[in-house]
Amino acid sequence: MLTYKIAALLTIGLAFAPALVSQEIFEERRQGCLETCIHERPNPELQRQEVIALEKEAARAIQLGNPSFFHRVYSEDFSGILSHGEPVDKARLIAAVQTPDIKYESFTASNIKVRLFRDTAVATCVWSLRATFKGQKVSSQMLAMHVYVYTSSGYHVVTGQTTLLPPYPPQPL
Repeated sequence: MLTYKIAALLTIGLAFAPALVSQEIFEERRQGCLETCIHERPNPELQRQEVIALEKEAARAIQLGNPSFFHRVYSEDFSGILSHGEPVDKARLIAAVQTPDIKYESFTASNIKVRLFRDTAVATCVWSLRATFKGQKVSSQMLAMHVYVYTSSGYHVVTGQTTLLPPYPPQPL
């Protein structure tokens, strides 16, 4: 009988021991969460404007064939799809931007729309270009979509896709 009482008390004690430890852990986590949650999130309109500026800067970098923007803003594990369906990583995208086969007269981003989801932004826009591709004049429009993730060093593009709009001239991007 005494054995059963000791076993019962031991069982009850063991049952409540995790609750006591969990309460301490809960309090530590709650405090950390409060500190995180109390910090004001950046103004959504400022975030939206930052992503719009990045979309315009990307178009300018493409026009100039300048890879520094992509080295700075695109994540190391970036993966995307070019307008003609080719999957690319960061290195292949930069190579496409720097190709000597195309010389841009203009490359612009317009109708830029940005949706924010916590630390993620999804940008869509229309890319319009005029260029010389392998000696032939071309002009085209594409729909572009980029997914940005906000990190301690700002927004970084993690994926993207462009879709060529009719008519369909050959394009490296």
